[in-house]
Amino acid sequence: AVVQEQATTLVRSAFSTSTREAGDLSAGVFDPQGRMLAQSITGTPGHVNSMAASVGHFLAEFPVQTMRPGDIYLTNDPWKGTGHLFDVVVVTPVFLEDVVVALFACTSHVVDIGGVGFSATSREIFHEGLQLPIMRFAVDEVFDQNVVKIIESNVRDGVQVMGDIYSLAACNRVGAARLLDMMQEYQLTDLDELGRHIIDTSKTAMLAEISRLPSGTWHSQMRVDGVDEPLDIVTELVIEDDGIIVRFDGTSSVQPHGINVPMSYTDAYTSFGVRCIIGPNIPNNAGSLEVIQVSAPLGCILNAPRPAAVNIRHVMGQMLPDAVYGCLSQVLPDKVPAEGTSSLWNLLASGAWDDQPNKQFMMMSFNSGGAGARPGQDGLSATAFPSGVKNMPVEINEVVSPLVFWRKELRPDSGGDGEFRGGLGQVVELGHRTDGEFVFSATFERVRYAARGRQGGGNGSNGHLELDDGTPVAAKGNTTVPPGRRLRIEFPGGGGLGDPLNRQAQARSKDKRLGYVTD
Repeated sequence: AVVQEQATTLVRSAFSTSTREAGDLSAGVFDPQGRMLAQSITGTPGHVNSMAASVGHFLAEFPVQTMRPGDIYLTNDPWKGTGHLFDVVVVTPVFLEDVVVALFACTSHVVDIGGVGFSATSREIFHEGLQLPIMRFAVDEVFDQNVVKIIESNVRDGVQVMGDIYSLAACNRVGAARLLDMMQEYQLTDLDELGRHIIDTSKTAMLAEISRLPSGTWHSQMRVDGVDEPLDIVTELVIEDDGIIVRFDGTSSVQPHGINVPMSYTDAYTSFGVRCIIGPNIPNNAGSLEVIQVSAPLGCILNAPRPAAVNIRHVMGQMLPDAVYGCLSQVLPDKVPAEGTSSLWNLLASGAWDDQPNKQFMMMSFNSGGAGARPGQDGLSATAFPSGVKNMPVEINEVVSPLVFWRKELRPDSGGDGEFRGGLGQVVELGHRTDGEFVFSATFERVRYAARGRQGGGNGSNGHLELDDGTPVAAKGNTTVPPGRRLRIEFPGGGGLGDPLNRQAQARSKDKRLGYVTD
């Protein structure tokens, strides 16, 4: 309840639409050793699970004995935070009688951080914007004004970015106040015993789940679009008595584009994929995560060293649950869904307002294709899995920009056929409300290689981008949409599950009646 109120404070006070409308955030409470005790329900795995490791980096720079009441710490280091410069992580210590009893941490995606913007065009981290190393950002809850000025001078929208940083600090403050209330109510002077119970119980429960599985090693491989050439994600999953090991040996190398993934983000989405199938009802904390070990060779695209470009690391990172499922489907075939769109299909556009040519806008809209069919159920349409963020209302995006969504509807026939049908993608048509042009930044996967079906199910449809006159649009990179033209985007669908011949006639009739299929 404490961390959920912490997250709710962040959502309600955030300036950016990605936090306020889509829930692209994380929030959690940690013990003084940096171990995550609880996370909010709201939030993405890439934020929560990588933030779980990032608090340890903060403590390495600022040990608890050096912390003071009113301190607020901050970073956006991709390798010590949550994977790219757009995510700002804020950590706040909680004091009871001058002793640190806990730490609250949170993160959210800010609208801009300078550099090339939210794009695959970067070649190294130095192209991607302002880097904020782990620092003491506030003393006595007063932000360092020199750092504030540096941030405001390096981003395109200083009001939104600083507003979000204030909201991050505010949510930690609320979490700290509620935790102290709880400790007073239950007459606790520290969280040591409670923390040990949470961590030990969760770890024991995960080991019990793993003990029911056969020991052994399984392999899978997934080919994805990439930028210059297709890339391979090669997965090995090992089940042992004391845990699960996932290795990505053989995966493609670091790329000269911003799609590379720091190890923290790889760890986050890989462990999430495991947790979705094994012990999904066990709380997510340091204990349940401890039994899952993830490794990738340094220099591969899933363990990119500094100064690799990592701007849109989600494009590869969010494919990892599907990569893990390729192995787990051989172990637990009745529990694993088919592949889905997986990587978010965010709509990012920028340009000038029609009535104020010197005033620039940036619109960031989170959207999703279809998820894979699930055991016993069809896949969810236009649903973000594994990220969990919400699709944004078009009305919000039309308020913060001069763009109009002329069309936004489910895409018929995009879900893979099967006993259980894959989720449908969407069709979006976007244009400037006058004759102005705008720049569209595409960061999309599943255009060349579709989401694969499982157990005989069909593949989902590939994604497709073009202007309304038929001009093709690149799936990664920036495209200028000329005056008077509209952008048409067809989102991918999820894969089907099971033999299509086994799909019930009633289900097929319903698909036809609702317009999900056309034949």
